[in-house]
Amino acid sequence: MAGTFYIIAACLLWGLDTLIRYPLVDRGISPLTIVFYEHSLLVIIFSLPLFTQLKKLSDLRLGDIFAFFVVGGVGSAIATIAFTESFKYLNPSLVILLQKLQPVVAISLASIVLKEEIQKPFILWAIVCLVGGLLVSSPDIERFYQLLVNDFRVVTSDFALKGYGFVLVSIIGWGSATVFGKKLSMTGFEPRNILGGRFLMGLIFILPFMNWSKNLILPYGEDYLRLLAMVLLSGALAMWLYYQGLSRLSAKTTAIGEMFFPFFAVVLNWIFLGKELTMLQLIGGALLLLGSVVIQLKKY
Repeated sequence: MAGTFYIIAACLLWGLDTLIRYPLVDRGISPLTIVFYEHSLLVIIFSLPLFTQLKKLSDLRLGDIFAFFVVGGVGSAIATIAFTESFKYLNPSLVILLQKLQPVVAISLASIVLKEEIQKPFILWAIVCLVGGLLVSSPDIERFYQLLVNDFRVVTSDFALKGYGFVLVSIIGWGSATVFGKKLSMTGFEPRNILGGRFLMGLIFILPFMNWSKNLILPYGEDYLRLLAMVLLSGALAMWLYYQGLSRLSAKTTAIGEMFFPFFAVVLNWIFLGKELTMLQLIGGALLLLGSVVIQLKKY
């Protein structure tokens, strides 16, 4: 059960991230700038373990390098940028709904790449968790339905198709990062080394997307404190907890646990922003907890 609680704790901290990240975006700060600063600080935090392991770099196999590319370059950089870009083309409610497909990608890849057995009872309880996740997003489902009824062309236009493409990249990227992060753990890499490689590779892939002609100085001094708090909580601590959990769980079980993130996000919005939870959302959270605990206890 320890692995599940690590993942749930990480999801709680990721939920706190939304209370800091979105206000920074609302201030007019480019999401790419935020991601750049985030990765730069995290590289500094996790650089020491990398330097202590320099003598082992010659032992890296091609498969290890590819795994770090997927975890850092694809999962941490490209997927995050694609997810951010998708909001320019699609209604946010639709983007959030489509992200619910991420566990399906991760579970499928875990079966193919890691040869994890997908038992029928696991599929049953995974569906329970997926239903729970959809109930947590019931307000988004309602808004999407209204969008279909009132302006169907917006959902099917060429403009929207670009958004679907960006969402697809983010879903595949984050799902792949879970599976190849587990692969690195199985190979013998410790969480701190995976984190160091992840953020360094992510930063390398972010640099070409940066617009250096724009001023990277944040508008207010307090924004730096907000950014630092976000990096320490949802970046350093949350990711450390996440990889501690991933090292103890299968990739498919970890993918189920990650579904707690949107639930904690709406709970924290209720606590701090006064956006009350509906009964359907509470039921969804209960189903998530039930399904993930059963999967862990039964070791499916």
